[in-house]
Amino acid sequence: MTIDDLFVRENEVLEVAEAALNSGQFPNDETRKSIENLVGEYRKLLRTTRRMMRLSDRNERELNALAEKQRIAAEEVTKKNQELEALSGKLAKYLSPQVYNSIFSGRQEVKLASKRKKLTVFFSDVAGFTELTDQMESEDLTELLNSYLTEMAEVALKHGATIDKFIGDAILVFFGDPETKGVREDALACVRMAIAMRDKLAELQAKWRRQGIRQQLQCRIGINTGFCTVGNFGSDDRMDYTIIGGAVNVASRLEHQADEGAIYISYETWAHVNHEVETEKVGAIQVKGVAQPVMTYRVLGQKNSRPRAEKVVYENPNFRMVLDPSSMTSEERAASLEILKLALATLRENEH
Repeated sequence: MTIDDLFVRENEVLEVAEAALNSGQFPNDETRKSIENLVGEYRKLLRTTRRMMRLSDRNERELNALAEKQRIAAEEVTKKNQELEALSGKLAKYLSPQVYNSIFSGRQEVKLASKRKKLTVFFSDVAGFTELTDQMESEDLTELLNSYLTEMAEVALKHGATIDKFIGDAILVFFGDPETKGVREDALACVRMAIAMRDKLAELQAKWRRQGIRQQLQCRIGINTGFCTVGNFGSDDRMDYTIIGGAVNVASRLEHQADEGAIYISYETWAHVNHEVETEKVGAIQVKGVAQPVMTYRVLGQKNSRPRAEKVVYENPNFRMVLDPSSMTSEERAASLEILKLALATLRENEH
């Protein structure tokens, strides 16, 4: 329906009134003049109303067009946000969660900058891994390495570590930046993490044996607490959030000096954790790049922890067993005991 259609009745009234005016059938000129003025004003009002309605229709069309543009723009923004979120999630895999969160929350700027801070630094590598590379196909080696690093990273993040980098089978992490609970708590968290990593590696042995890896892989770990320079290093186009300094070098050297399966810590780390960690004194070790010998301790385990039943892992071609009593319910322990009794009876019967 057009605007003209809306004013059909008004137009008809005007036509009747104008016809009456043209007929000249009025009592006098004054009455005729009044009616004529009234019809003229009414016609002006009608024209004004029609113009306003046309303007309203045009405004409505423009508003609808603008709303459509806004809808399209909103869809584009939503799409871009989804793409940005997906990209952000991918980039997060290249950064430690603490660093990622500090950047995206605005607490840390992405620029070349560093600061001095007391940190606890952790280095580890897998003893015998280099020899293993000559014994395995690259695909199997890659799967093993990724499996190991995935498990170790999970343990590290659980304890609040900032993962610096993976260098082959070696791992560098630190505690105290960009988040810290205090030097003592950071050191303790680092040593607890190291113990947990050592235990986790023992669990991985059974899995690797099923893959045909006979070599018993062990990790060596070195930990040191001291002042480091931490921040963004590199260039404006490519930078790396990492740590440098003598304290980092000491941790690395302690890792190289450690026995297979051992966790070596420096005296300062020991001073922060000895109230909760069982250790034994190794003695002063002369490490490359450090003038004075480093008093070193070997970590045995945590003090004052609830006695934990030892996990038993055994496997040969005809017998496989993974027994972890501390992780079982009482019903599971009872059922396992019956199975072991039956297995023992079976073995005794076959002795004769």
